[in-house]
Amino acid sequence: MIYKFAYMRLFKAPIFLAVLISIGLFSCKSKPDKNDTVNPIVIKGIYTCAPGAKTYQACGKQTEFWVADSSAQLELKYSQLVSFEKPGEPVYIEVEGKKIKSATGGNGAAFDSTLVVKKLIKITKDIPADCK
Repeated sequence: MIYKFAYMRLFKAPIFLAVLISIGLFSCKSKPDKNDTVNPIVIKGIYTCAPGAKTYQACGKQTEFWVADSSAQLELKYSQLVSFEKPGEPVYIEVEGKKIKSATGGNGAAFDSTLVVKKLIKITKDIPADCK
């Protein structure tokens, strides 16, 4: 009888241990950062790239944002679209990205917020009338 009891305890211990490990693994999933988005946000507005200043202004708004191009496509396409004789020429852009609080040091420190570009969707010199 004692052997039967000991055998049942040994048999249940690995199952119990496996259940505990499973619960621990599933409960430790990290929550997404509130600045990250599951579905990217499409942002539309005016982009200007001049020496020392890369800025974005939403259509119909006065607030300007510093731009950080993590896609590495925005600045490239801008330089292909705008001639070197006109640095800082505004263009219309549609991008996937997010707006974050600007860092206290560095180029964007003069701005309250930074637009972090994840993907370039559209860039054109033709600025829509409702976006001027």
